[in-house]
Amino acid sequence: MLDTVKYLLGSPGPSGFGSKTTAEQVTDHLVDLRSLTVIITGATSGIGAETARVLAKRGARLVIPARNLKVAEEIKARILLEFRDTEIIVMPLDLSSLKSVRRFVTQFEALDLPLNLLINNAGKFAYDHGISEDGIEMTFATNYLGHFLLTKLLLKKMISTAKTTGVQGRIVNVSSGIHTWFSGDLIRSLSQITRDKSHYDATRAYAISKLANVLHTKELARRLQQMEANVTVNCVHPGIVRTGLTRDREGFITDFVFMITSKLLKTIPQAAATTCYVATHPELKNVSGKYFADCNEASNSDIGCNLKEAARLWSFSEIMVSTDWKAVFAPFSTA
Repeated sequence: MLDTVKYLLGSPGPSGFGSKTTAEQVTDHLVDLRSLTVIITGATSGIGAETARVLAKRGARLVIPARNLKVAEEIKARILLEFRDTEIIVMPLDLSSLKSVRRFVTQFEALDLPLNLLINNAGKFAYDHGISEDGIEMTFATNYLGHFLLTKLLLKKMISTAKTTGVQGRIVNVSSGIHTWFSGDLIRSLSQITRDKSHYDATRAYAISKLANVLHTKELARRLQQMEANVTVNCVHPGIVRTGLTRDREGFITDFVFMITSKLLKTIPQAAATTCYVATHPELKNVSGKYFADCNEASNSDIGCNLKEAARLWSFSEIMVSTDWKAVFAPFSTA
Protein backbone atom coordinates (compact mmCIF):
# COMPACT_ATOMS: atom_id res chain seq x y z
CA MET A 1 0.00 0.00 0.00
CA LEU A 2 2.80 2.40 0.94
CA ASP A 3 4.61 1.69 -2.34
CA THR A 4 1.42 2.49 -4.28
CA VAL A 5 1.03 5.81 -2.45
CA LYS A 6 4.66 6.69 -3.17
CA TYR A 7 4.12 5.80 -6.81
CA LEU A 8 1.00 7.95 -7.12
CA LEU A 9 2.74 10.86 -5.43
CA GLY A 10 5.90 10.42 -7.46
CA SER A 11 7.99 10.34 -4.28
CA PRO A 12 11.70 10.20 -5.14
CA GLY A 13 13.70 7.11 -4.29
CA PRO A 14 17.41 6.83 -3.43
CA SER A 15 18.37 8.16 -6.88
CA GLY A 16 16.46 11.38 -6.24
CA PHE A 17 13.95 10.51 -8.97
CA GLY A 18 10.57 8.82 -8.93
CA SER A 19 7.58 7.75 -11.00
CA LYS A 20 6.68 11.30 -12.03
CA THR A 21 10.19 12.23 -13.19
CA THR A 22 10.54 12.85 -16.93
CA ALA A 23 13.29 11.85 -19.32
CA GLU A 24 14.38 15.47 -19.68
CA GLN A 25 14.67 15.85 -15.92
CA VAL A 26 16.92 12.81 -15.45
CA THR A 27 19.25 14.13 -18.16
CA ASP A 28 19.38 17.74 -16.95
CA HIS A 29 22.85 17.03 -15.53
CA LEU A 30 24.18 16.18 -18.99
CA VAL A 31 25.90 19.15 -20.59
CA ASP A 32 26.86 17.37 -23.78
CA LEU A 33 26.46 13.90 -25.29
CA ARG A 34 27.90 14.86 -28.68
CA SER A 35 30.73 12.36 -28.33
CA LEU A 36 28.30 9.45 -28.04
CA THR A 37 26.70 7.27 -30.70
CA VAL A 38 23.44 5.55 -29.79
CA ILE A 39 21.49 2.78 -31.46
CA ILE A 40 17.90 2.69 -30.23
CA THR A 41 15.37 0.18 -31.51
CA GLY A 42 11.68 0.99 -31.53
CA ALA A 43 12.33 4.73 -31.79
CA THR A 44 9.52 5.40 -34.26
CA SER A 45 6.81 5.81 -31.63
CA GLY A 46 5.98 6.03 -27.94
CA ILE A 47 8.69 5.59 -25.33
CA GLY A 48 11.39 4.95 -27.92
CA ALA A 49 10.62 8.15 -29.83
CA GLU A 50 10.76 10.21 -26.64
CA THR A 51 14.00 8.54 -25.59
CA ALA A 52 15.48 9.41 -28.99
CA ARG A 53 14.24 12.99 -28.77
CA VAL A 54 15.75 13.58 -25.33
CA LEU A 55 19.10 12.02 -26.25
CA ALA A 56 19.12 14.19 -29.37
CA LYS A 57 18.48 17.24 -27.20
CA ARG A 58 21.61 16.33 -25.23
CA GLY A 59 23.62 16.08 -28.46
CA ALA A 60 23.99 12.34 -29.08
CA ARG A 61 24.35 10.93 -32.58
CA LEU A 62 21.34 8.66 -33.19
CA VAL A 63 21.08 5.54 -35.27
CA ILE A 64 17.42 4.60 -35.68
CA PRO A 65 16.80 1.09 -37.06
CA ALA A 66 13.24 0.60 -38.29
CA ARG A 67 11.05 -1.75 -40.24
CA ASN A 68 8.99 1.18 -41.54
CA LEU A 69 11.53 3.59 -43.00
CA LYS A 70 8.90 6.19 -43.89
CA VAL A 71 7.82 6.53 -40.27
CA ALA A 72 11.45 6.58 -39.14
CA GLU A 73 12.20 9.43 -41.54
CA GLU A 74 9.20 11.33 -40.16
CA ILE A 75 10.54 10.92 -36.61
CA LYS A 76 13.96 12.05 -37.81
CA ALA A 77 12.45 15.16 -39.40
CA ARG A 78 10.47 15.93 -36.25
CA ILE A 79 13.58 15.72 -34.08
CA LEU A 80 15.61 17.85 -36.52
CA LEU A 81 12.95 20.56 -36.42
CA GLU A 82 13.59 20.84 -32.69
CA PHE A 83 17.33 20.13 -32.63
CA ARG A 84 18.71 20.99 -36.05
CA ASP A 85 22.34 20.03 -35.37
CA THR A 86 21.53 16.43 -34.43
CA GLU A 87 23.06 13.69 -36.57
CA ILE A 88 20.45 11.00 -37.20
CA ILE A 89 20.93 7.92 -39.35
CA VAL A 90 17.92 5.82 -40.34
CA MET A 91 18.57 2.20 -41.29
CA PRO A 92 16.34 -0.78 -42.15
CA LEU A 93 15.82 -3.47 -39.52
CA ASP A 94 13.12 -6.05 -38.87
CA LEU A 95 13.87 -7.56 -35.47
CA SER A 96 11.66 -10.59 -36.12
CA SER A 97 14.07 -11.62 -38.91
CA LEU A 98 17.50 -12.92 -37.98
CA LYS A 99 18.63 -12.30 -41.56
CA SER A 100 17.58 -8.66 -41.25
CA VAL A 101 19.45 -8.29 -37.94
CA ARG A 102 22.65 -9.61 -39.52
CA ARG A 103 22.20 -7.32 -42.52
CA PHE A 104 21.71 -4.30 -40.28
CA VAL A 105 24.89 -5.01 -38.31
CA THR A 106 26.89 -5.41 -41.52
CA GLN A 107 25.58 -2.09 -42.82
CA PHE A 108 26.22 -0.34 -39.51
CA GLU A 109 29.79 -1.62 -39.33
CA ALA A 110 30.36 -0.30 -42.86
CA LEU A 111 29.69 3.22 -41.53
CA ASP A 112 32.81 2.89 -39.35
CA LEU A 113 31.16 4.65 -36.42
CA PRO A 114 31.80 4.11 -32.71
CA LEU A 115 29.01 2.64 -30.55
CA ASN A 116 28.58 3.83 -26.99
CA LEU A 117 24.96 3.06 -26.17
CA LEU A 118 22.65 0.28 -27.32
CA ILE A 119 19.04 0.66 -26.21
CA ASN A 120 16.98 -2.45 -26.95
CA ASN A 121 13.60 -0.78 -26.68
CA ALA A 122 11.41 -2.18 -29.47
CA GLY A 123 8.49 -4.30 -28.35
CA LYS A 124 5.55 -6.17 -29.85
CA PHE A 125 2.32 -7.35 -28.23
CA ALA A 126 0.68 -9.69 -30.72
CA TYR A 127 -2.95 -10.51 -29.96
CA ASP A 128 -2.99 -13.21 -32.65
CA HIS A 129 -0.59 -16.12 -32.86
CA GLY A 130 2.14 -15.66 -35.43
CA ILE A 131 5.38 -17.32 -36.49
CA SER A 132 8.47 -15.47 -37.71
CA GLU A 133 10.27 -16.33 -40.95
CA ASP A 134 12.77 -18.25 -38.79
CA GLY A 135 9.99 -20.41 -37.34
CA ILE A 136 9.77 -18.80 -33.88
CA GLU A 137 6.70 -17.40 -32.11
CA MET A 138 6.51 -13.79 -33.26
CA THR A 139 6.40 -11.95 -29.91
CA PHE A 140 9.46 -13.81 -28.63
CA ALA A 141 11.26 -13.42 -31.97
CA THR A 142 10.74 -9.65 -31.98
CA ASN A 143 11.04 -8.73 -28.32
CA TYR A 144 13.87 -11.03 -27.34
CA LEU A 145 15.62 -13.16 -29.95
CA GLY A 146 16.21 -10.33 -32.43
CA HIS A 147 17.64 -8.18 -29.65
CA PHE A 148 19.77 -11.09 -28.40
CA LEU A 149 21.40 -11.48 -31.81
CA LEU A 150 21.68 -7.72 -32.35
CA THR A 151 23.49 -7.31 -29.03
CA LYS A 152 25.72 -10.32 -29.65
CA LEU A 153 26.83 -9.01 -33.04
CA LEU A 154 27.40 -5.43 -31.84
CA LEU A 155 29.25 -6.34 -28.66
CA LYS A 156 32.71 -6.35 -30.22
CA LYS A 157 32.14 -2.82 -31.54
CA MET A 158 30.94 -1.62 -28.14
CA ILE A 159 33.89 -3.13 -26.31
CA SER A 160 36.41 -1.65 -28.76
CA THR A 161 34.73 1.78 -28.59
CA ALA A 162 34.91 1.77 -24.80
CA LYS A 163 38.55 0.73 -24.90
CA THR A 164 39.50 3.38 -27.46
CA THR A 165 37.57 6.28 -25.92
CA GLY A 166 37.77 5.38 -22.23
CA VAL A 167 34.02 6.00 -22.02
CA GLN A 168 32.09 3.12 -20.52
CA GLY A 169 29.59 1.56 -22.92
CA ARG A 170 26.05 0.86 -21.78
CA ILE A 171 23.37 -1.55 -22.96
CA VAL A 172 19.79 -1.04 -21.82
CA ASN A 173 17.20 -3.79 -22.24
CA VAL A 174 13.63 -2.54 -21.93
CA SER A 175 11.54 -5.21 -20.23
CA SER A 176 8.25 -4.93 -18.32
CA GLY A 177 6.84 -5.65 -14.88
CA ILE A 178 4.65 -8.18 -16.69
CA HIS A 179 7.65 -10.51 -16.72
CA THR A 180 6.72 -11.40 -13.12
CA TRP A 181 3.42 -12.86 -14.34
CA PHE A 182 5.16 -15.91 -15.80
CA SER A 183 6.36 -18.86 -13.78
CA GLY A 184 7.36 -22.23 -15.10
CA ASP A 185 9.70 -23.52 -17.76
CA LEU A 186 10.28 -20.68 -20.22
CA ILE A 187 11.79 -22.81 -22.97
CA ARG A 188 9.12 -25.50 -22.73
CA SER A 189 6.38 -22.86 -22.84
CA LEU A 190 8.01 -21.20 -25.85
CA SER A 191 8.11 -24.57 -27.60
CA GLN A 192 4.39 -25.07 -26.93
CA ILE A 193 3.25 -21.69 -28.25
CA THR A 194 5.55 -21.94 -31.27
CA ARG A 195 4.39 -25.41 -32.28
CA ASP A 196 0.72 -25.18 -31.36
CA LYS A 197 -1.35 -22.00 -31.50
CA SER A 198 -3.97 -23.58 -29.22
CA HIS A 199 -1.48 -22.97 -26.38
CA TYR A 200 -1.11 -19.30 -27.32
CA ASP A 201 -2.14 -16.54 -24.96
CA ALA A 202 -1.04 -13.03 -25.93
CA THR A 203 -0.29 -11.78 -22.41
CA ARG A 204 1.56 -14.97 -21.48
CA ALA A 205 3.63 -14.77 -24.67
CA TYR A 206 4.50 -11.16 -23.90
CA ALA A 207 5.45 -12.06 -20.31
CA ILE A 208 7.72 -14.86 -21.56
CA SER A 209 9.53 -12.49 -23.93
CA LYS A 210 10.00 -9.87 -21.22
CA LEU A 211 11.29 -12.41 -18.74
CA ALA A 212 13.78 -13.44 -21.41
CA ASN A 213 14.96 -9.78 -21.56
CA VAL A 214 15.62 -9.88 -17.81
CA LEU A 215 17.49 -13.19 -17.96
CA HIS A 216 19.51 -11.96 -20.94
CA THR A 217 20.61 -8.97 -18.87
CA LYS A 218 21.75 -11.20 -16.01
CA GLU A 219 23.85 -13.54 -18.13
CA LEU A 220 25.30 -10.81 -20.34
CA ALA A 221 26.39 -8.84 -17.27
CA ARG A 222 28.18 -11.92 -15.95
CA ARG A 223 29.93 -12.48 -19.26
CA LEU A 224 30.99 -8.84 -19.61
CA GLN A 225 32.46 -8.91 -16.12
CA GLN A 226 34.29 -12.13 -16.92
CA MET A 227 35.74 -10.48 -20.05
CA GLU A 228 36.69 -7.38 -18.02
CA ALA A 229 34.93 -5.32 -20.70
CA ASN A 230 34.22 -1.67 -19.95
CA VAL A 231 30.56 -2.15 -20.89
CA THR A 232 27.55 -2.53 -18.61
CA VAL A 233 24.06 -3.89 -19.21
CA ASN A 234 20.92 -3.22 -17.20
CA CYS A 235 17.21 -3.84 -17.58
CA VAL A 236 14.33 -1.39 -17.10
CA HIS A 237 10.59 -1.44 -16.54
CA PRO A 238 9.25 1.82 -18.03
CA GLY A 239 5.95 1.69 -16.16
CA ILE A 240 2.34 1.46 -17.27
CA VAL A 241 1.69 3.68 -20.25
CA ARG A 242 -0.59 3.53 -23.24
CA THR A 243 1.58 3.23 -26.34
CA GLY A 244 1.43 1.64 -29.77
CA LEU A 245 1.86 -1.78 -28.15
CA THR A 246 -1.90 -1.83 -27.56
CA ARG A 247 -2.80 -1.03 -31.16
CA ASP A 248 -3.94 -4.63 -31.77
CA ARG A 249 -6.30 -4.51 -28.79
CA GLU A 250 -8.14 -1.25 -29.32
CA GLY A 251 -11.79 -1.39 -28.38
CA PHE A 252 -14.25 -0.91 -25.57
CA ILE A 253 -12.61 -3.31 -23.09
CA THR A 254 -9.12 -1.86 -23.58
CA ASP A 255 -10.45 1.69 -23.34
CA PHE A 256 -12.39 0.83 -20.19
CA VAL A 257 -9.40 -0.78 -18.48
CA PHE A 258 -7.16 2.18 -19.26
CA MET A 259 -9.83 4.59 -17.99
CA ILE A 260 -10.07 2.72 -14.67
CA THR A 261 -6.29 2.52 -14.26
CA SER A 262 -5.59 6.03 -15.57
CA LYS A 263 -4.24 7.20 -12.22
CA LEU A 264 -1.51 4.56 -12.48
CA LEU A 265 -0.53 5.45 -16.03
CA LYS A 266 2.59 7.40 -16.85
CA THR A 267 2.94 9.98 -19.56
CA ILE A 268 5.34 9.11 -22.40
CA PRO A 269 8.03 11.52 -21.03
CA GLN A 270 7.72 9.86 -17.60
CA ALA A 271 7.85 6.37 -19.10
CA ALA A 272 11.05 7.21 -21.00
CA ALA A 273 12.76 8.49 -17.86
CA THR A 274 14.09 5.19 -16.51
CA THR A 275 15.64 4.26 -19.86
CA CYS A 276 17.38 7.63 -20.12
CA TYR A 277 18.48 7.47 -16.49
CA VAL A 278 20.05 4.01 -16.85
CA ALA A 279 21.60 4.90 -20.21
CA THR A 280 23.25 8.16 -19.14
CA HIS A 281 23.41 8.95 -15.44
CA PRO A 282 26.95 9.12 -13.99
CA GLU A 283 25.97 7.47 -10.71
CA LEU A 284 25.38 4.20 -12.58
CA LYS A 285 28.98 3.86 -13.70
CA ASN A 286 30.07 0.21 -13.26
CA VAL A 287 26.52 -0.82 -12.26
CA SER A 288 25.55 -3.89 -14.26
CA GLY A 289 23.05 -6.75 -14.26
CA LYS A 290 20.41 -4.79 -12.35
CA TYR A 291 16.69 -4.17 -12.86
CA PHE A 292 15.31 -0.64 -12.60
CA ALA A 293 11.83 0.87 -12.28
CA ASP A 294 10.88 4.51 -11.67
CA CYS A 295 14.58 5.47 -12.02
CA ASN A 296 15.58 3.33 -9.05
CA GLU A 297 16.92 -0.19 -8.65
CA ALA A 298 14.02 -2.57 -8.08
CA SER A 299 13.41 -6.24 -7.38
CA ASN A 300 12.05 -8.68 -9.92
CA SER A 301 10.72 -12.24 -9.81
CA ASP A 302 12.59 -15.20 -8.38
CA ILE A 303 13.03 -16.72 -11.82
CA GLY A 304 14.25 -13.36 -13.12
CA CYS A 305 17.10 -13.57 -10.59
CA ASN A 306 17.93 -17.21 -11.34
CA LEU A 307 21.45 -17.29 -12.78
CA LYS A 308 21.12 -20.93 -13.84
CA GLU A 309 18.01 -20.11 -15.86
CA ALA A 310 19.79 -17.12 -17.37
CA ALA A 311 22.71 -19.30 -18.47
CA ARG A 312 20.30 -21.94 -19.80
CA LEU A 313 18.39 -19.39 -21.87
CA TRP A 314 21.65 -17.99 -23.24
CA SER A 315 22.81 -21.42 -24.43
CA PHE A 316 19.39 -22.06 -25.94
CA SER A 317 19.43 -18.68 -27.69
CA GLU A 318 22.89 -19.30 -29.17
CA ILE A 319 21.52 -22.42 -30.82
CA MET A 320 18.32 -20.68 -31.96
CA VAL A 321 20.18 -17.98 -33.86
CA SER A 322 22.37 -20.52 -35.64
CA THR A 323 20.22 -23.58 -36.40
CA ASP A 324 16.72 -24.72 -37.29
CA TRP A 325 14.17 -24.34 -34.51
CA LYS A 326 12.80 -27.87 -35.00
CA ALA A 327 16.09 -29.32 -33.79
CA VAL A 328 16.16 -26.88 -30.87
CA PHE A 329 12.68 -27.80 -29.68
CA ALA A 330 13.05 -31.55 -30.27
CA PRO A 331 13.46 -32.39 -26.54
CA PHE A 332 10.08 -30.72 -25.89
CA SER A 333 8.16 -32.39 -28.72
CA THR A 334 6.00 -34.35 -26.30
CA ALA A 335 5.21 -31.30 -24.12
